[in-house]
Amino acid sequence: MIVIPRDYVIYSFSKKHVSKYRARPGDRIVFKTLDALGGQIVDESTPLESIDWSRVNPATGPLYVEGAEPGDTLVVEIESIEISDRGVIVVVPGFGALQDKSFRSRAKIVKIRSGKLFFNGIEIDVKPMVGVIGVAPEGDDIPTGSSGHHGGNMDVKLISTGTKVYLPVFVEGALLAIGDLHAVQADGELCVAAAEVSGEVQVKLDLIKGRRPRYPVIETMDGYAIITFGVDIDEAVYRASEEAVSILSRAFNIDFEEAYMLSSLIVDIRINQVVDPVKGVRAEIPKRFIKLDHLLYP
Repeated sequence: MIVIPRDYVIYSFSKKHVSKYRARPGDRIVFKTLDALGGQIVDESTPLESIDWSRVNPATGPLYVEGAEPGDTLVVEIESIEISDRGVIVVVPGFGALQDKSFRSRAKIVKIRSGKLFFNGIEIDVKPMVGVIGVAPEGDDIPTGSSGHHGGNMDVKLISTGTKVYLPVFVEGALLAIGDLHAVQADGELCVAAAEVSGEVQVKLDLIKGRRPRYPVIETMDGYAIITFGVDIDEAVYRASEEAVSILSRAFNIDFEEAYMLSSLIVDIRINQVVDPVKGVRAEIPKRFIKLDHLLYP
C-alpha cells in the first residue's frame, strides 16, 4: 500500500511537477488530504481576512503512474473515503451563487458523528465525496480550484465510495492528485463551500491503453456521467449535450437528428457547481443504453 501524506500537496495541475511517489496499475494508494481551506480555520472566530488564499484547494500528490502515456485513460476506483469529525463551511462576499448580495464573511464549524452532520439543530446524512481529482493537462498549468478536460475541481457529488473516475491522460505518468473532500455537498454548492473536511481516500488504479474520453467520466452502479465545464452554465450544458448526443450516435449507429431526439428521452443534464471560476455540469446516461467503449476515443 502506498500512502501519500497530506503535507505533500500541489496548488496547480501541471506537467512541470516531478513526483517522488510512483505506482503501477493494480496498486492501491491512500491519499491523505487537507480540507479545502488548508486547515487554516481554527474556529469560528478565525477572521477570513487572515486566510492565505494561495493555500486554498490543496490537492495531495502528484502521483506518477507507470505506463500511463498521452492518449490513455487513467481509471481511479474510489474504494473508501474516511473523513474527520469536524467540517468547515464559509461564506465570503463576492463569491457563491448570490455574490451580488451584501453579507459578511463568516465561518461555521459543524460536528460529524455516526454518519450525521449537525448544522444547528438540523441533522443531515453524511455522504463523503471527492471534490478535486485530476491529472496534469497537456498545456498551461491549471489551478487546483478550477476544472477542465484534465478533471480538477469538479465538485461532483457522485465521486464517492464505489465509483470509478476515468481521466484522459495528457502527459507521461499522468500525475494524479486528489483533495477537497466534502462530508456532504448538494448539487450546485451554492455558497461556494460545502462541508469541507480533511480525510483519507483509498483508490485502486488501472489503465486503458490507447483510448481516452473527451471529458472526465464517472461510472456509478447505474450509469455514466460525462463531466463538462464552461465559463458559464450555458457553455457547460452545451458541451455536455454535444458529447452526450455524439455518444448516443456512436452507440446506436444513428444520425445526429435521431441521437438528438433520443437525448431528450434518456440523458439527464445536472448541475455540479455554479460557484467556481469555471462552472460544471454533467450528462448522465443509464448503463442500459451505452457501454464504456462508446465513451472512449482513439
